[in-house]
Amino acid sequence: EECLCRSREDDVVPYFKTEPGLPQIHLEGNRLVLTCLAEGSWPLEFKWMHNDSELTTYTSEYKYIIPSLQRLDAGFYRCVVRNRMGALLQRRSEVQVAYMGNFMDTDQRKTVSQGHAAVLNLLPITSCPRPQVTWFREGHKIIPSHRIAITLENQLVILATTAGDTGAYYAQAVNERNGENKTSPLIHLSIARDVGTPETMAPVIVVPPGNRSVVAGSSEITLECIANARYVVKLHVNWKRNGVRISGGLHSFGRRLTISNPTSADTGLYVCEATLSGSTFDAATAKAFLSIIEPPYFTAEPESRILVEVEETVDIVCRAMGVPLPTLQWYKDAISISKLQNPRYKMLSSGGLRIQKLRPEDSGIFQCFASNEGGEIQTYTYLDVTNVAPAFTQLPVDTTVTDGMTATLRCEVSGAPKPAITWRRGKHILASGSVRIPRFMLLESGGLQIAPVSIQDAGNYTCYAANMEGSLNASAALTVWNRTFIINPPEDRVVIKGTTATLRCGATHDPRITLRYVWKKDNTVITPSSSSRIVVEKDGSLLISQTWSGDIGDYTCEIISEGGNDSRTARLEVIELPHSPQNLLATLNSSHSHTVMLSWVRPFDGNSPVLYYIVELSENNSPWKVHLSNVGPEMTGITVRGLTPARTYQFRVCAVNQVGRGQYSAETSRLMLPEEPPSAPPKNIVASGRTNQSIMVQWQPPPETEHNGVLRGYILRYRLAGLPGEHQQRNITSPEVNYCLVTELIIWTQYEIQVAAYNGAGLGVFSRAVTEYTLQGVPTAPPQNVQMEAVNSTTIQFLWNPPPQQFINGINQGYKLLAWPAEVPEATTVVTIAPDFHGVHHGYITNLKKFTAYFASVLCFTTPGDGPPSTPQLIWTHEDKPGAVGHLSFTEILDTSLKVSWQEPLEKNGIITGYQVSWEVYGRNGSRLTHTLSNTTHEYKIKGLSSLTTYTIDVAAVTTAGAGLATSSTISSGVPPELPGAPSNLVISNISPRSATLQFRPGYDGKTSISRWIVEGQVGAIGDEEEWVSLYEEENEPDAQTLEIPNLTPYTHYRFRMRQVNIVGSSPVSQSSRVIQTLQAPPDVAPTSVTVRTASETSLRLRWVPLPDSQYNGNPESVGYRIKYWRPDLQAPSLTQVINDRLEREFTIEGLEEWTEYELQMQAFNAIGAGPWSVAVRGRTRESVPSAAPENVSAEAVSSTQILLTWASVPEQDQNGLILGYKVLFRAKDLDPEPRSHVVRGNHSQSALLAGLRKFVLYELQVLAFTRIGNGVPSSPLILERTKDDAPGPPVRLVFPEVRLTSVRIVWQPPEEPNGIILGYQIAYRLASSSPNTFTTVEVGATVRQFTATELAPESAYVFRLSAKTRQGWGEPLEATVITTEKRERPAPPRELLVPQAEVTARSLRLQWVPGSDGASPIRYFTVQVRELPRGEWQTYSSSISHEATACAVERLRPFTSYKLRLKATNDIGDSDFSAETDAVTTLQDVPGEPPSFISVTPHTTSSVLIQWRPPRDESLNGLLQGYRIYYRELESEASAATVSKTLKTPSALRAELTAQSSFKTVNSSSTLTTYELTHLKKYRRYEVILTAYNIIGESPASAPVEVFVGEAAPAMAPQNIQVTPLTASQLEVTWDPPPPESQNGNIQGYKVYYWEAESQNETEKMKVLFLPETMVKLKNLTSHTQYLVSISAFNAAGDGPQSDPRQGRTHQAGKRAMCFQPTGFHRAPLSMATVAPEPRQTRGPSSPSPQLSARLTQNTCRCVPGDLDLQRGRPGCDSFASPRGWPWPIAWWGPWYPRDNSEHSVPPSRLSRITEGRQALHLHPGLLPIPSGSFLLGS
Repeated sequence: EECLCRSREDDVVPYFKTEPGLPQIHLEGNRLVLTCLAEGSWPLEFKWMHNDSELTTYTSEYKYIIPSLQRLDAGFYRCVVRNRMGALLQRRSEVQVAYMGNFMDTDQRKTVSQGHAAVLNLLPITSCPRPQVTWFREGHKIIPSHRIAITLENQLVILATTAGDTGAYYAQAVNERNGENKTSPLIHLSIARDVGTPETMAPVIVVPPGNRSVVAGSSEITLECIANARYVVKLHVNWKRNGVRISGGLHSFGRRLTISNPTSADTGLYVCEATLSGSTFDAATAKAFLSIIEPPYFTAEPESRILVEVEETVDIVCRAMGVPLPTLQWYKDAISISKLQNPRYKMLSSGGLRIQKLRPEDSGIFQCFASNEGGEIQTYTYLDVTNVAPAFTQLPVDTTVTDGMTATLRCEVSGAPKPAITWRRGKHILASGSVRIPRFMLLESGGLQIAPVSIQDAGNYTCYAANMEGSLNASAALTVWNRTFIINPPEDRVVIKGTTATLRCGATHDPRITLRYVWKKDNTVITPSSSSRIVVEKDGSLLISQTWSGDIGDYTCEIISEGGNDSRTARLEVIELPHSPQNLLATLNSSHSHTVMLSWVRPFDGNSPVLYYIVELSENNSPWKVHLSNVGPEMTGITVRGLTPARTYQFRVCAVNQVGRGQYSAETSRLMLPEEPPSAPPKNIVASGRTNQSIMVQWQPPPETEHNGVLRGYILRYRLAGLPGEHQQRNITSPEVNYCLVTELIIWTQYEIQVAAYNGAGLGVFSRAVTEYTLQGVPTAPPQNVQMEAVNSTTIQFLWNPPPQQFINGINQGYKLLAWPAEVPEATTVVTIAPDFHGVHHGYITNLKKFTAYFASVLCFTTPGDGPPSTPQLIWTHEDKPGAVGHLSFTEILDTSLKVSWQEPLEKNGIITGYQVSWEVYGRNGSRLTHTLSNTTHEYKIKGLSSLTTYTIDVAAVTTAGAGLATSSTISSGVPPELPGAPSNLVISNISPRSATLQFRPGYDGKTSISRWIVEGQVGAIGDEEEWVSLYEEENEPDAQTLEIPNLTPYTHYRFRMRQVNIVGSSPVSQSSRVIQTLQAPPDVAPTSVTVRTASETSLRLRWVPLPDSQYNGNPESVGYRIKYWRPDLQAPSLTQVINDRLEREFTIEGLEEWTEYELQMQAFNAIGAGPWSVAVRGRTRESVPSAAPENVSAEAVSSTQILLTWASVPEQDQNGLILGYKVLFRAKDLDPEPRSHVVRGNHSQSALLAGLRKFVLYELQVLAFTRIGNGVPSSPLILERTKDDAPGPPVRLVFPEVRLTSVRIVWQPPEEPNGIILGYQIAYRLASSSPNTFTTVEVGATVRQFTATELAPESAYVFRLSAKTRQGWGEPLEATVITTEKRERPAPPRELLVPQAEVTARSLRLQWVPGSDGASPIRYFTVQVRELPRGEWQTYSSSISHEATACAVERLRPFTSYKLRLKATNDIGDSDFSAETDAVTTLQDVPGEPPSFISVTPHTTSSVLIQWRPPRDESLNGLLQGYRIYYRELESEASAATVSKTLKTPSALRAELTAQSSFKTVNSSSTLTTYELTHLKKYRRYEVILTAYNIIGESPASAPVEVFVGEAAPAMAPQNIQVTPLTASQLEVTWDPPPPESQNGNIQGYKVYYWEAESQNETEKMKVLFLPETMVKLKNLTSHTQYLVSISAFNAAGDGPQSDPRQGRTHQAGKRAMCFQPTGFHRAPLSMATVAPEPRQTRGPSSPSPQLSARLTQNTCRCVPGDLDLQRGRPGCDSFASPRGWPWPIAWWGPWYPRDNSEHSVPPSRLSRITEGRQALHLHPGLLPIPSGSFLLGS
């Protein structure tokens, strides 16, 4: 073991190897490094002090570095070094910083009497070191001479001055260290000539020598003495020391004495003596004492080491000498003894230090400093206090550190002498006072510092402490963690301004620790929370969004953690768009009229080289467009070619770098190129015949680039096509008119037409000729050589030649053949014949009546219409065979003869010449006999017949054309014919929607042939009481057994019966068939009376008459309507709307385009399909406000008060009406509360010049279009444009807050109208009594708001004039007067305030006053305040009313409002009190500010409308409301409006305002009303209504127009004369008269019949709708013997009218009928049909019994047919009566029997009986008898 007890002498006290030298001078901004070289036992630590203040704490760094020296860094620096033994102070080192300030004074003036000396002091200036000074006069350097001296203090001394010395002097100071030089303000020297100045003057010491001291060893010292006398050349200066004259060291004309290497022997009194030779004047003397300073030196010093035991007393010696005697100061371990204030430390008179009762802590370095003006010295000793063994004051503790960091193990020990410390790890010594291993450092405190720590350093460490009194040790464990360090450091980045920069900072670290990221920019910590742009992500990355130039810099990522800290730095550069080129100039090229030369100055490139320039131009205020897209980056000028004459151009240039395109330069001033005639013709010439004598010509202007000036109009010329001849011309003098109607032309003639544009320079080129015909006319001559003849009994042939070609007046479209009966001229038959251009024309009219007189003619027609017909000719059609004779009948029928009778035929077809009667035996063709009779005979008796023989008899009429159709019949001789019997066994099959097949068994023929079959039916309503109608008749089919019944209605109930007819008459009706229902089919017809009306700007209302029930053709629940609508101007598919309510009569189609024409059709549909479409109707939506803004809005300031706006029209699809004009909305940004508007009337003007604007003010501008409905959408975004700058207005609020007798301070505020950027102010002032042009003028900067004028005359009036300056020059000055006095006070308030009533308007008034006392200080301005009565607050109206004013216009007031006003004055001292208030003054009324609102106009009657509105808001009335004015006018019909829109694609706004129907009519309404009925309007017209409110002054703005259609109103009265008549037990007939005509309000479309049982309306009320204006209805299926109430209303297209009062009616009581009962005991038997039908049977006589018949009946055989059910009672409508005598059950009649379900029962024959016709008896038969179809009785 090595002994740890070591001697204290092993430790070495620190000591300095070098000491500071002479003062150092360094330049500002330089880097300064101070070093402190010292040695001693480890560890050594250093700290630095500046002017006795600590700069640093103790560190191992022995250098102190100042990166950039500043002035404040100058001073004395001292180094302190220490180790465990103690601390030692180094001597001071002086550092000086070279700098130079500015001269701190202004120009000065100095006056000296002639002959005397002028001493000009150097004006104050700060400089280190002292500057070298050179004096100048009027720009010439001054060289010292016998008469001119420059003193050691840099004063300029001029001896024996003369008038020639007058002038301006200045000094130039040069800092030799940093090279700066400054020129002083001027010193104006004036030489005053005194009348009594003597020729010679006695010597005078001007600059005496001063007492001086110098350090021994300095190189030299100079004394200076300057004297003046007259004459200077005779002046001598001598020096004496201690009375002894000095001859050496004199120079500068004896004025200076220099002593080299001064020593103490040179100390003494020096005398300067000035004498004037040749004169008797006494010498002038001055004295100065020179003292020599000797630096201190020690005469006694302490030993280097003093060893003393505890509790002893020790004296440490220190004595020093020097001149003056030095002062001594003691330090212990670099701390002054005086600061320690230890009572045991005592300074001795000899300079030594006594320490009593020593303690171990007294050990250390004691240092003694001696100093005087010559410098300082120091000595020191180490005091070692012994006799105390070591003891730990702080033991080592276990420590955890991070790899790469610094570990500190503490170990503090006390003892005397101070114990030596040694650190070991195992057997290895790591650190001690004499051992030092890399990374291991012994600290001054005794601890061990390991830096940097590595993983291998982990382990146990032991601290050993020892002195001569003993030793001890202690250990601690060191744990080392892995170090945190950055593995993904940030990298240098270049980003584009405005984008996001991402700097990565990825680190690896011990997983047990957490990290904290700190980012710094240029060593300043970034706090992300202070800016939303900067975000530090979880992984440490730094995200900077919206980068800009302020983000450029060095970014450091610092990672802070328990595992160590790390940092990395990267550079972020932000590149941006280049700046705009400057000084862009555009000049016309005199050698070429189509070019302009541009030049500019290169801009800042945005930290990225410019790649190229882009040149844009604006032509005639149009939007900017690129003209040159790749101008080289080296270019600063270019020639722009290809421009258009007579256009104005502006240019701008931008630079492009890798970031993109920079901002554009300021635009050039606008250049105008010379005008030339248009170089292109108008384009798209379209000519169309408008009438037969006019052609409409339309065109578009030439391409705008070819206008070459402002178009003044057009020349249109025309002539006959293909013919030589001069052109006719039309001059269209407006360039906005691009159409011309050429009139007075020849009908149907071709013209060639050309158009040319002209401008101020002349006529342009004509377009290519277009040709067009005038429209066709109608022929003016009939066809020629017309011949016509009847070719047969029904046809007339026509032959003719065409009219002469020149009279056709168009394209021959053909001919019309006309024929009309002479007796019925209105029954004209017309046949159209196509033109045949080869030979004679011919044609036929057929299907005429036979043997009839006709007039006939021919005409020619063209597209416009028919020409005149030829002269009518009378033509008879030929005779033909006649038709059949009528009413063939037989009488006097005997066995061998009979009489046959007939009537003449209805269709004679000629002249009846006779009749033919023929007959033959039925079935024997060879037996026919014929007899011819005269035309007057209508009966004939046929004789010679065989008895009881059947004959066929024919009768026919005869004309010259032959016998006509014979009428035939069979008859048996001797047997008179009878009425036929009824058909039977009706069976229905093949049921379809519109037909059914009826099979039947013919009845008895009545002994003659059947001539006609008649089918009757019940339609819809089936029942015994329902009427039968004839459905179909079949003739000349005597043997028919099957009929096809056509023309049935789909989905309708039918029941059929038949009759058969012979020569005698009609048979009885057959039994009814079963009830059938035809199948469904699509509707056959479309809804009728389809009309369309405008409902709103985006909707149309369609009305129609719904289908009647009979036309549904299907289930009513499935019936509905489909609407199809489309825009005829677009090729888009149509849209549809479906209405499922079959009774709906109107529908509103929403979501349409504004002011757009639509075509609409309707169809009905049911479950099977849809019916036909209705005829298309056309409607237009209402005009609206534009839904888009004008396009391409641009603005340009053309002067300081004018801005020119241009725009393009609103897109056509967004105009939503006729554009009447445009409104420009403009507002001074941040100045005007609300925008103002400028109206541009008409839709052809698309520019506006706003005038009267504020100068150099940024305006927000928008443009909107308006229709008659109102304003459209304003353009967006806002256009920002600033008016140009101008000379500014005067500054305001000028006051003089400080006024002295010789100075005043003036304070002002910038002009209220700066009119540009204020560049500065000019203050001019003069005495009020002096010449108006003798101003003293001073200019100050733009930020200055005050100025002090000095050297004024006291108690004098001065005029001050203050003006501001912009780029355009000096503005109007503000003038004020001030008196240089100190006797001022606040002004008195103004008095006698008055508002003359004559000066009061609706929005302004004029306030007058008399100023009060100004308080001996002129009034600067007045302040007016206004208060609105009754409860308003005082508001300042203006605080800058001129001090000269005695009246003020107060504007921006509200009409018809009471106000009070007051006034105060302000002078330089302050504000006066407010004046007394004025009396209340009320502004006049003004027109109301807004119209009535929420206006509704609804039809009231067919000739009136009801107008309702809401009054304007009270605050907008602006007076007493007197009433409302209603303007209304009739609009064009929608049909004609649609026509106009077709022919006029872009109608002029003027047209809309001047249409014939646009004149408004006016009515007035009381102010108390908000409803008015407007009467006596025209029916079926559209009206427009506008409202205004008015008072005594005038009218408000008009409301938006409201449209209404007049003529449609619901009927005002109910139907009249209602009669309710009972028909049966279940039917009532209701009849009525329509409402009175005057109350119908249109065409009655139908009626609604409401009916209900009188006792239970709610449960039984029904409604039947009649869609035809019939006035009768049968109410069916009613309850028998029940009181009903009936009410009726009429309806039209506008709606339902009121219901009539209910009328009563009672159904009949039901009569007795057959019985109905529930059969029992049936057994099953087959039945062939749903009722009972006969099985196949043998032919039997009437009384023959039938074979047994099995029948199949349903279980519940008693069933009511439709119409007989009592729906109100919920049971069959069967009425029971008393049964016949002997009948055991009640009897009832239920009509035909029908099965109710599928259960079957057999019917015993004994229970089935037939009711014989016409009898009331009941017959029971043992078997089943045939019965009429469907009628049964059951019995037993």
